[in-house]
Amino acid sequence: MTTTQEHTETELAALAERAGRDLEDASPPEILTWAAETFGKRFCVTSSMEDAVVAHLASRAFPGVDVVFLDTGYHFPETIGTRDAVDAVLDVNVITLTPRQTVAEQDAAYGPKLHDRDPDRCCALRKVAPLEEGLAGYDAWATGLRRDESPTRAGTPVVAWDARRRKVKVAPIARWTQQDVDAYVAEHGVLTNPLLLDGYASVGCAPCTRRVLAGEDARAGRWAGNDKTECGLHV
Repeated sequence: MTTTQEHTETELAALAERAGRDLEDASPPEILTWAAETFGKRFCVTSSMEDAVVAHLASRAFPGVDVVFLDTGYHFPETIGTRDAVDAVLDVNVITLTPRQTVAEQDAAYGPKLHDRDPDRCCALRKVAPLEEGLAGYDAWATGLRRDESPTRAGTPVVAWDARRRKVKVAPIARWTQQDVDAYVAEHGVLTNPLLLDGYASVGCAPCTRRVLAGEDARAGRWAGNDKTECGLHV
């Protein structure tokens, strides 16, 4: 895969708008192939390491693709293990981003357990800011967002202009259901976080994630007890 020319913001926004229309009915491999051919090394995949579905798809469309992981300092050991396994098994280049402050430094600056008292601030410091810094060298980034995950994600386009970061945002499996994901995992033996077999339907930072109960929404285990539904990366 050769590096493509850099695009202006106006060109990127126009590309995103056109692709969002043209690729609405395209398959995930077709969407990722378009992204790889359009942006080359200025394209990356982000992964929470809940599973490696998008990383696996992207590795087939773009061998050696950068897979960006946010190590907040609060992850379950299983999540770190999944990251290490993805790095070892797939034809990808895993890049781990970390916040400017360690957990101890944040505790000293803001008080302990900021995630309990002000989860939005904690996510801003440990997720949003590191990602924005880490995406500086890219024109486009892919996520694993799906429309069926929650009402707030129901309108997720397969390609859109991320105005806040001034980049093209790609959601190749936006139209997939959980059944589609499960079928892909089974067919290709894709790595998944072991916590998905232990009652967790969505995996985030350990202090803010719990197992879900029967009949609950898949993201009910995230920030349980308050009205927070997103970490801020996708708003």
